[in-house]
Amino acid sequence: MIALVRLVALFFLILLVTAGGLIMCLFLGRSKDRVYFIAKAFAPVARLFGLRVQKHVSYKTLDVKQGVYIANHQNNFDLFTFSHVVPHSTVTVGKSSLKWLPFFGWLYWATGNFLIQRNDRHKAIATIDQIVEQMGDTGLSIWMFPEGTRSRGRGWLPFKRGAFYAAIQAGVPIIPVVCSSTHNKVKLNRFDNGHAKVEVMDPIYTDGLTEQDIPQLVSRCEALMQAKQQELDDELALL
Repeated sequence: MIALVRLVALFFLILLVTAGGLIMCLFLGRSKDRVYFIAKAFAPVARLFGLRVQKHVSYKTLDVKQGVYIANHQNNFDLFTFSHVVPHSTVTVGKSSLKWLPFFGWLYWATGNFLIQRNDRHKAIATIDQIVEQMGDTGLSIWMFPEGTRSRGRGWLPFKRGAFYAAIQAGVPIIPVVCSSTHNKVKLNRFDNGHAKVEVMDPIYTDGLTEQDIPQLVSRCEALMQAKQQELDDELALL
C-alpha cells in the first residue's frame, strides 16, 4: 500500500514539476541556472521514498568557476540524490532518446541539457566537440555519468572517455561526485529507507594534459570514486 501511495504521489509531483519547470523556462529564457532550479525541486522528493540524503561539498570546489562533474550512475533514485548537490551554471549530458520521454524528457530538453547520440561514436565525438565549444562560449559546467548507463547492481561499469576528453579540451578540472550504494537499499513498501550520502570531491586539474593522458586519468578517477563510495557505505553502516 505504501508503494502505491508513493508511486501515485510521484506521478503527480512529476506532472507538477514539469508544468512548473516549463513555465519557469519561458520566463528564464536561456538562464544558466535552469537545471539548478529544477534540481532544487526534485531534491525533496527523496523524502517521499523515506530516504534522507546527507551531502558534503569539498570547499576546494568553491574556487572552480567551470568544470566537468562526473558521477556514478546506479538507478532512477540518482535523480533524487544527486539533485542535492547540482551546482549553479551546470547542465547535464544525456542520451538523445531522453527527449522523447513523456514529461521528464520534455523538461530535460527545455532546461538546456546537452543530448548526444551514444550509439553513433562519430556523432558522439562531434557532439562532445560542440559541447566543449559551447562551454567556452557560455561558461557553463557540464555533468556527466561516465559509466554511460545505470549500473543496476552490476557494480561499477567501465568509464567512457567523453567526459575526460571534454575536460582536457576545455582546460577545466574534473570534479568527481559520488553517492553511496542505493541498489536494493530503497524498498517502496518500507516507510523508512535510512540515509544516503552524496559527496562532491576535490577537483582534479587537467592543466597540461593531452588526449594521451586520458587512460591514466580515467583509471585515477575510477579508483578514487570507487574508494569514496566504499568509504561512504562504511560510514552509513555505523549509523
